[in-house]
Amino acid sequence: MSLDRLRIGFIPLADAAIPIVAADVGFAAEEGFQIELSREVSWSNIRDRLVLGHFDAAHLLAPVAIATSLGLAGMKATLSAPLALGLNGNAFTLSPFLHDELVAHLAPGAALSDPLATGAAFASLVRARHGRGDEPPTLGMTFPFSTHNYQLRLWLDAAGLIPDQDVRLAVVPPPYMVDALQNGHVDGFCVGAPWNAVAVDLGLGRILHLGVELVRRCPEKVLAVRSGLLDGEPERIEALVRACVRAAAWIDDPANRHETARILGAEDRLDLPATLIRRTLDSRLATGWRDEVRNSDNLLLFGRDGATRPDPRHARWLHAQMARWGQAPASTAASDAAAALYRTDIYDKALGAAPPALPDDALELFTG
Repeated sequence: MSLDRLRIGFIPLADAAIPIVAADVGFAAEEGFQIELSREVSWSNIRDRLVLGHFDAAHLLAPVAIATSLGLAGMKATLSAPLALGLNGNAFTLSPFLHDELVAHLAPGAALSDPLATGAAFASLVRARHGRGDEPPTLGMTFPFSTHNYQLRLWLDAAGLIPDQDVRLAVVPPPYMVDALQNGHVDGFCVGAPWNAVAVDLGLGRILHLGVELVRRCPEKVLAVRSGLLDGEPERIEALVRACVRAAAWIDDPANRHETARILGAEDRLDLPATLIRRTLDSRLATGWRDEVRNSDNLLLFGRDGATRPDPRHARWLHAQMARWGQAPASTAASDAAAALYRTDIYDKALGAAPPALPDDALELFTG
């Protein structure tokens, strides 16, 4: 049976790879439908177009899906997440000037890979700036309801700093983050791959931390759908889940890294050099600081270790961050509503298999 066409919005990020590969390699076609991809710029735009029915599904920040369903920002609409689009992938990047300033405040013998040590150094430089009457640093993040925001806040809070008071946080869409750094609108940022590598490649930034150094298995994007579509035409979404799970497995195969990077680099996808995207797929990022290369096998997880199965524990953790920073009510009912968005039942039915054994999730690396 033909399921025709599904329109999916995405932001040009490496973790949009799963629906892009499902469309471009042919996994969707093998499931009986076509994917029409629409490249967008901002998370608010992609959220609104999904809510208004312009898209059947979207590559969406998981906290935005939760906030939209809880009516915390913009239009309220019940969304569902039958698939996770990966874990991790973020990094902190600072301008060379701010990075040099942080290094100057680093305790003797402290490692730049230690977020507690760099947080202490950053707090020291912020206090020094305040004592001189200088402006505090401005750090960019992609959206208020985002893990980028929460990871920055976790790091700042652990250092004894008050976000929004001691440090300015500014919202910048991912494709514009490097421009904002170049033009001096931000002094650093937290954004998903591959935009940190872009900043390093242009000599505009230095990577301070990989996101995985702060949160081990950080929930990032989900494949969000309007619940009405899921409930009314579940077979369409089940076919989409199957195509995406197959795409994730294909991406995970090292033999396909070159082709994955080429596909993602296309002008109507990420529009970036494939060689630059390949660094993320290889889990090795030059930081721009001397000859340092930071690597982690968990830099960005696509399908490995159950990463595509929507995990309600992740939704509860995200809600807890939202409550911690005053964005959401700190109630059991709200936490339960967030967890209900993650439709493991649809995922498991689509695959027709027993749920995979998921790792124990110790989400926060430190809590301050």
